[in-house]
Amino acid sequence: MILASRYLRLLDPYMFGPDVMHVQERLTELGYYDGPIDSIYDEEIFEAVRSYQADYGLSPDGIVGPDTWNSIGLSPTVDYPLPPEGYSIEIDLESKILTLKQFTEIIETYPVAVGKPSTPTPPGDWKIIQKTLNPGGPFGTRWMRLNIPWGGYGIHGTNAPESIGTAASNGCIRMFNEDVEVLYDIVPLGTPVKIIGNVFTGRILSVGIEPGPDVFEVKTNLTQLGYYDGEIDGIFDEELREAVIAFQQDFNIVADGVVGVDTYNELRLAVDQYLNNREP
Repeated sequence: MILASRYLRLLDPYMFGPDVMHVQERLTELGYYDGPIDSIYDEEIFEAVRSYQADYGLSPDGIVGPDTWNSIGLSPTVDYPLPPEGYSIEIDLESKILTLKQFTEIIETYPVAVGKPSTPTPPGDWKIIQKTLNPGGPFGTRWMRLNIPWGGYGIHGTNAPESIGTAASNGCIRMFNEDVEVLYDIVPLGTPVKIIGNVFTGRILSVGIEPGPDVFEVKTNLTQLGYYDGEIDGIFDEELREAVIAFQQDFNIVADGVVGVDTYNELRLAVDQYLNNREP
């Protein structure tokens, strides 16, 4: 199950960041947006997203989640060849270490933060397709976007240095600002990025499934939202099933008491909205 990085939506104060910039750029290319490319998710880009969603059979809620990220995709003009300098990056999700290589030689290693279990960093072979100086806020002093089509994933700095070395992000790779500044100056656009490691990307949950931390998290989330008031453990019982059904009914999901893709996505968005979460 693949979940997007942070959900872009209209908030007060506005959300901002290079992921917003990507949405502005893509909707400009697609003819839905003619405002400034300023990385700010304001009413103008919100309405542009809604218009795009309505035309492409998506729920016109103005929220850029997994379906909208997948739909708008990457610009067809973004195709950087392999740089001749021979630099490459490998990120190990288990050790939480980023390794910079030039051809086969290891140049440097850096500690990083990676995605939480509920919002994992996607393993695979990617490349850097965008670089931004001083994006600010939770993105720190540098941003390097990866060509992962279903979300705004990147390697970036942070305003939460205490998170480095942990699984803390919404899927991005965080670095100390002083480290990402060095890396940013070395690697060009097109640099290959290999992300390795096993990640837990979500089971389909229902009554009788083997207990696990994913059930614990669903119980925690539904407790935060006021749908569940039972014991918070890893067991999917009838009480949790009834809470899931109540949540599904309120969010226009098939009310079957099973936590699948749609329920995971709506639950995560609801929690993000409840907590006013803006973190990448």
